[in-house]
Parts: sequence; C-alpha cells; structure tokens
Amino acid sequence: GAVIHWYQQKEGEAPRRLLFLSGGKANVESDFQASRYMVERISAQRRCVFTIKDVIPEDTATYYCAYWDPHCTLFTVLGYYTKLFGSGTKLIVSDKGNSPPANSEILQKTHENQIVYVCLIEKFYPEVIRVTWTDEEKEVTDNVVKGKAWQPSKEEKYSIASWLTVPAEDKDKKYYCKYEHESKRDSLPTQGMCHMLNCNSVYYHLMHRTAYLVYIILLLKSSMYYLIILFFIYR
Repeated sequence: GAVIHWYQQKEGEAPRRLLFLSGGKANVESDFQASRYMVERISAQRRCVFTIKDVIPEDTATYYCAYWDPHCTLFTVLGYYTKLFGSGTKLIVSDKGNSPPANSEILQKTHENQIVYVCLIEKFYPEVIRVTWTDEEKEVTDNVVKGKAWQPSKEEKYSIASWLTVPAEDKDKKYYCKYEHESKRDSLPTQGMCHMLNCNSVYYHLMHRTAYLVYIILLLKSSMYYLIILFFIYR
C-alpha cells in the first residue's frame, strides 16, 4: 500500500520528483514526458521497477526511489512522516562506449605500527565503479577510505583510489582489492604483487606513488582541521 516516489538528480542540482506510483497508477510530473516513463510494482518480490524508454544524453543523472515511512520515531512523537530514499542508481548516456581500467595495482606503505594499502585503478570509462576490500573470508569495512573517481586534466577517462589500513602484525595476512566495472571485474591481492615482475625495479616506483598519495591524504586532513577551527573561531 505504500506510495513509491521516483526522483532525478543531475550533477550540481537539487533532486526533482519525476513521478509517484499510487494505487497501481503512475502520476508523472507535468514537466516530464510521461510517454517515456514506465513504473511497475512487483509486490511478491517487494520491488518497484522504473524504466526509461529511448534514453537521451539529457537523462544522465542519479535516480532515487523513496516512500513515506509512518513507523519512525518522529511520527510517533511529533506526528510527522519521514521520507526514506534508496541509495540511488547512476545513469550515464554516452556514445563513447566503455573502457576497462588500463592499469590497476596495490601500493604499500608502512608507517609506525600500521600498514597502508592503496588500491589504484586508472584510466577507465565511464566513472561508475565499485571498489571493495576483502580478506580471505569476508568483506572488510573497518579502516577503509573510499575515494571518489577523478578525471586527470585533459583526459576523458577516470581513475580512483581506495585505502585500507591494517595493524603491522597483520603483514602476513592476505587482503584483496576487488573492483567491478561494466567492462571488467578483477581482484588484486596484497601479497604476491611481484610474482611475474622484477620486484627491485618496481619497488621505488611503488614507494614514490604511495608516498605521494599518503601525502595528499594528510594534506586533506590538515585542511579539514583548519576549516573546522576557523568555523568555531568565527562562529
């Protein structure tokens, strides 16, 4: 019986509601082309499927489903509903095709009693990619920093980095950086990285790249602390 809403959010803009599904009928907002949108509720699977027909570049955006939840604490206390949003699906409409990562590697830096692994994935398109860390049993979420995809200047392709920090005593434990791109999936281990390479020749290259990335992280953290202090001083 829930009313399901669908929103469109373009880069740098506020979300706009496209339509809402109520009583099995889709009600499309007046400034959108109703003929291009189809929405279906599959009650047995607790799913709501939204379809855009004949996509065009202007459809590039992130799409969210949402519904009003009367069961949250705010409703019971104040009588207000809360609208719950899904995590969103990013749609890119382009004639450029897709390109798998041209390079992917794990860089390692030991700092005091910790080891920092940096998973660097370079030159892929489009920018939508999922990067996760796992050990030999399950996904690792503690002490993981997931960077956003960036576009090097004068390039159409994207790169991304993700960091995992572990105690130095876990140096013999194997971790994996896994990525999923529409053009390719792969898993990189933290051990055996030089299995078919000349480790001596790549060692200094890896250390230089890792030191550079760690320096960027520390610089960003320092900038955040500086801004927070300024906020409280001038508040």
